[in-house]
Amino acid sequence: MRRSEFDRAVSDEFGPRGAALVADLVLPRVGGRTAREALAAGTPAREVWAALCVEAEVPEDRRYGVGRMDPSRR
Repeated sequence: MRRSEFDRAVSDEFGPRGAALVADLVLPRVGGRTAREALAAGTPAREVWAALCVEAEVPEDRRYGVGRMDPSRR
């Protein structure tokens, strides 16, 4: 997962509150950091996305493959 895919996934899943979650929600699975801190520290975006999904209780069927652009829209 690229950073742009992470950003798109956050926006698609959480809408306007996504930015606040990325900035404020502490994610134990990435060292007790926020998503923003974990990404800045070099944690892979896919790992941060997975941790965010766990903490925000995103259903598993919406966790994988999200954030990718539809091939027809490229």
